[in-house]
Amino acid sequence: MERVYTIPLRNAKKVKRTIRAPRAIREVQNFLFKHMKAEEVKLDESINHEIWARGIQKIPSKITVKAVKDDGGVVEATLAE
Repeated sequence: MERVYTIPLRNAKKVKRTIRAPRAIREVQNFLFKHMKAEEVKLDESINHEIWARGIQKIPSKITVKAVKDDGGVVEATLAE
């Protein structure tokens, strides 16, 4: 199964500014666990670079990812183009 999601990161912007980027990574993972009904989520390095591009404090407000789920329940997510 392959899907493209636009994931809002507004909840990650409501926390202390020194923990925003790590929180945004967890928000992306939790979103994919919930919507893809996954056993395991693997994020590509490109998602990490996109969230951390402007530092720990200034994360993007939303991010678009392409998620692919295999038969074993593992979801691999990459940055959508």
